[in-house]
Amino acid sequence: MAHREIKEIREELKKLSGNNAELYDKLNPTAKPSAGVRVPDLRKLAKELAKEDYKWFLENNPMDTFELEMLQGLVIGYAKDDVKTILAYLKKFIPHVHDWAVNDITCQTFQIARKYPEDAYKFFMKYKDSKKEFEVRVVAVMLMSHFLTEEYIDRVLKVLDGLYAEEYYAKMGIAWAVATAAAKFPEKVYSYMISTENHLSDWTFQKSLQKMRESYRVDNTLVDKIKAECHRFDKA
Repeated sequence: MAHREIKEIREELKKLSGNNAELYDKLNPTAKPSAGVRVPDLRKLAKELAKEDYKWFLENNPMDTFELEMLQGLVIGYAKDDVKTILAYLKKFIPHVHDWAVNDITCQTFQIARKYPEDAYKFFMKYKDSKKEFEVRVVAVMLMSHFLTEEYIDRVLKVLDGLYAEEYYAKMGIAWAVATAAAKFPEKVYSYMISTENHLSDWTFQKSLQKMRESYRVDNTLVDKIKAECHRFDKA
């Protein structure tokens, strides 16, 4: 199967580069230098690469720029293959994830999780006890993106509750996932948030409420209800 050389891909990225590189770098301080290529353009290129010899690309990509790292995650997400093969490539890629944009877009694009949810879920559970910032965020955003369903919601809330959340991007990922769950399962999230078995840190708990407030998909009365009935707000 044909493939594009990395040099060709760099040239394509150069043509797609825009005037947003400085802004991207400012918004994403832990990312590698960016050429300012828009995510829709990266998605289009990734879909093309996924239909070619995607394995060659994944195994030869130097990932020395933000765009090439993003393409790695996107191609893994779009590639069509058996679930074990795709999960193996994701396993190799996760240690390279060190910024929120690559993390989140990789997670949201990971299509095979919808087709083989139990295989994917078991794979992500291997990281549930991790203390690495972006491994934690991978778990939180993957669960948020693919497992907010009747079958998984109880397990998802339990896992989110137990994730190690000491670093900023891990805490933010968990808060985002909890708030998104509230949009789909408000009563379950309400019960979880007011429970004495809720182990979210105070910062993550409050950030979850803030994100619920900011979401147009969450009824603001839910936040008021949680704050009114949650033991964390009891006065001594």
